[in-house]
Amino acid sequence: MPSKSKPLSKAKLAAYEAERDLASELLQAVREMKSGQVQVVTSPVIEARKKTGLSQSQFAALLGVSVRTLQGWEQGRKQPSGAARTLLAIANTNPKALLAVAGK
Repeated sequence: MPSKSKPLSKAKLAAYEAERDLASELLQAVREMKSGQVQVVTSPVIEARKKTGLSQSQFAALLGVSVRTLQGWEQGRKQPSGAARTLLAIANTNPKALLAVAGK
C-alpha cells in the first residue's frame, strides 16, 4: 500500500495499481466484515454533531460552514481551525449550550 505521507509519482502509482488484485481485496474485505474484524471509525466531529441531534446540513449551518467542509472534517480530510474548533469542543462537552445559543 502506498505511503500516505508523500504522494506517489504517476509512474509509481500506475505500477502500484497494475499489481493490485481488486477482486481479491474486495473478497478479503467482505470476509473481514462478516467475521466482525472491521471496526467502525468515527471522528470527534461526527460525535459532536450526533450529540446535538442535528443533520449535517443543520450542523454546518449552525457552525457557519458549508456541508462540504463539515464532511471533510468528518472524514478526516480536513481539520477545523479557530472558532470552529472551539464550537466543536463545546458541542462535544455541552451540546445543549451550543443549541441554546443557536436558538434550537
